[in-house]
Amino acid sequence: MALAAQPTPDGARFTSSLVEPRTRRTGTVQFPNCPHLPAALLKIQVIENNYRSELHKELAARGRLCDISTMHTNQRWPLLLCLLAAGAVNLPAQEKSDAATIRAMEMKWTESYKQHSIDILSSLLAEDFVITIEDGSIFSKAGYITHSADSSTHVQVAELSDLKVRMHGDTAIVTGAYHEKGESNGKRYEYHDRLTDVWMKAGGKWQVVASHYSVPSKQ
Repeated sequence: MALAAQPTPDGARFTSSLVEPRTRRTGTVQFPNCPHLPAALLKIQVIENNYRSELHKELAARGRLCDISTMHTNQRWPLLLCLLAAGAVNLPAQEKSDAATIRAMEMKWTESYKQHSIDILSSLLAEDFVITIEDGSIFSKAGYITHSADSSTHVQVAELSDLKVRMHGDTAIVTGAYHEKGESNGKRYEYHDRLTDVWMKAGGKWQVVASHYSVPSKQ
């Protein structure tokens, strides 16, 4: 229903919004029998304006989804998640590769010890390397190399078994069994040891920093 605009008895005018199906009109309305109705409609109009303002804010906030910079940011998230997922997949593969490298270097160390290959031994040991051997003696890198170069010792068997490599970033911890048999100063000897070796990667190069050999109490 639409009401035509008419002047009030005292000449005062007010504006109101009345809504019909598919029609919206604004005008001045006279209410001779309802003196308080204009003020009530004015309050309704204020409420309507406040609602319209809040609606505009909501639409503006939702409209940010179409903002180009926001779209670019939203598009970067899937790419970042894909990169993180790829890194998580590659991490176990890298650890397996490093573990295989450490195993190969353990074998290389054992063979170079057996053959008294001092240059190879020196390249595998870190400068601050320390080792504890079966009788409890402790050697630094220099002391161990001197011990390994002793020509009075002839190593006939040097073999590793039951090796387990645990990777912790740039550190690898190796546990296993070691069997050595030979002759020293004309006397035959044989060891069945348990070992723990610690390797560290620095400057892209793996070196052993600590080693411990012990004889199981059952022997």
